[in-house]
Amino acid sequence: MPFRFFIILSLVLLAEYYSFVVVRAALRALPNPWRIGLFTLYLLGTLAAWAGVIFFRKIDWAHFPHYVRNIYIAFSLGLTVGKVLVLAVMLVDDLRRLVLYVINLFFTGGTKTAAIVEAPAANGISRSVFLSRLALLIGGTALGGFLYGITNRYNYHVKRVKLVLDKLPAGFKGLKIVQISDIHSGSFDNHEAVANGVRKIMAEQPDLILFTGDLVNNRAEEMEPYKALFASLKAPLGVYSTLGNHDYGDYVEWPSEQAKQDNLEKLKAIHAAMGWRLLMNEHVLLSKGSEKIALIGIVNWSAKPQFPMHGDLAKAYTGLEQEPDLVKILLSHDPSHWDAQVVPDFPEIDLMLAGHTHGMQFGIEIPGFKWSPVEYVYKKWAGLYQTGSQYLYVNRGYGFLGYPGRLGILPEITVLELV
Repeated sequence: MPFRFFIILSLVLLAEYYSFVVVRAALRALPNPWRIGLFTLYLLGTLAAWAGVIFFRKIDWAHFPHYVRNIYIAFSLGLTVGKVLVLAVMLVDDLRRLVLYVINLFFTGGTKTAAIVEAPAANGISRSVFLSRLALLIGGTALGGFLYGITNRYNYHVKRVKLVLDKLPAGFKGLKIVQISDIHSGSFDNHEAVANGVRKIMAEQPDLILFTGDLVNNRAEEMEPYKALFASLKAPLGVYSTLGNHDYGDYVEWPSEQAKQDNLEKLKAIHAAMGWRLLMNEHVLLSKGSEKIALIGIVNWSAKPQFPMHGDLAKAYTGLEQEPDLVKILLSHDPSHWDAQVVPDFPEIDLMLAGHTHGMQFGIEIPGFKWSPVEYVYKKWAGLYQTGSQYLYVNRGYGFLGYPGRLGILPEITVLELV
């Protein structure tokens, strides 16, 4: 742990150093008042960003005006990411210099070092100046991108998926399921925008609505302003839900363990009050005439040690062992559950629905290609995956957490049609 901290601290200091050098160089040609003013703004912005990091737990974010809080968080995150990108570009330049220096030292006797290292590029500027300007452009683009991402936090996108399940009874063919996940109601600041998403869900006329966890950030009371809104979600086969890691209130301090438990019980009651059937390590059978499919729901189960392990799939599965031909759909918040237990131990589960990752709310998604930094932690982080005859779908999340925006990875309403 001390070694990891040392590495992170070193990278942070390097990022700050290189950013300082790049910004100073970019402003050097400006008249004095402009140079001093802009550089002062850069230093103040850096100090403000670090103040938010250092005093994050002491700041009463809930009482900040929403627009001020959103811009501040987006600015601080964008500035940080921008500096990391500056670091990456400038390290490439310094490594280039180092390689050329070593080559020159051993093969030319050191007589051409300066000429090789600082040879002008075709456009009349040195490679180092070019890379310095490129670093500034990339860093500034990152900052602007994160500020722009604030405008996308309620930009709900409908993702449509058709799944062929060989065991699906004839009466369930064409079944339309809407999945939502990670509402995080404590982050919302625009009731009408959230309502627009609910209207989009109902416009799909789903047969079944499934929610895969994280209704709140921590406290059940966060859901109160939105309880009536989400209670309007209705479907002929019902609305079913399960719990995610944030629903347990693990990320805030409670006056007592009993207060934390009371919060969880209040949250369960909210599910019931909205007409959502909360599945707590159990299963139900959904019927159409004489035909049935099984819906299994477990509370948070994660293969990652930093997240709680409350789920019990064996318990939820009890009674289904003798029904190999019954289609089984599993609600499990954390997609790491898939490879860790579902595939190796429960091969008769046809489809698992998960969320949790949010697609990190940041990445690139174009037809045929998607990328987000979260893929280095979760191999299965967004969209549809298949192992043998089993399917996993990971929803990108309805809400947002931490960063009050979406950059490249938009909030999702999933429509799955079983055929």
